[in-house]
Amino acid sequence: MGLDPQTTLTWFGHACVEVKTPGGKTILFDPWFGNPKSPKPASAVTACDLLLVTHGHGDHLGDALMIASRFHPVWPAMHELSLWASRRLTGGSDAVTGMNKGGTFMVGEIAVTMVGADHSAGDWNSDAGTTLYLGEPAGFVVRLENGYTIYHAGDTNVFSDMELIGELYQPNLALLPIGGHYTMGPREAALAIELLGVDAVAPIHWGTFPLLAGTPAALSDELAARDLASVEVIAWEPGQSIQR
Repeated sequence: MGLDPQTTLTWFGHACVEVKTPGGKTILFDPWFGNPKSPKPASAVTACDLLLVTHGHGDHLGDALMIASRFHPVWPAMHELSLWASRRLTGGSDAVTGMNKGGTFMVGEIAVTMVGADHSAGDWNSDAGTTLYLGEPAGFVVRLENGYTIYHAGDTNVFSDMELIGELYQPNLALLPIGGHYTMGPREAALAIELLGVDAVAPIHWGTFPLLAGTPAALSDELAARDLASVEVIAWEPGQSIQR
């Protein structure tokens, strides 16, 4: 089961994905609606019940503070990122819940598990003239109310523990970066899919800029080379919603 008839996913370019759950909740991953491919601005967002930011780079943290201030969603985040973000939101230190890799946070009937990612994180602190540490990068495995499970890998290269993610959490759909340069490209993503054991993938973090040159077609070719041509590659475009 790659896609679920009760779940709708919409890609807004880069790593920004909205999920409408079977229970009527709205989840936003990496809400950078200001990316060049997004068909709508953050000001047009109408709901957010659960906010998930994989790491502290600006192209993933994006509009999170503004959205969190408007909708007051549940926001479980990497511990250091939570310390920084909570001090910039109305509500103070209780506005964001800190967690770390291996932990699972329940949001009603939705289970959010933080897993590893092979990347970097942080931003520039202009006041101090140095980098701002916002904790390590992560991915999220989200099990929805009906058991349908989505893995958003964030920014990462392939890493062998993806096999453990597949064994432990058995995601139905993987949202994987394929652009290359800053993350894995199609060749590495094909191996990630093999390790995860998923039968459907919706590529993210590609096409935003010329440097992110990986494509869904190239991913399909790499999967075929691994005898995984049966894996469904969802070649969506920014603004497109998918549902079985």
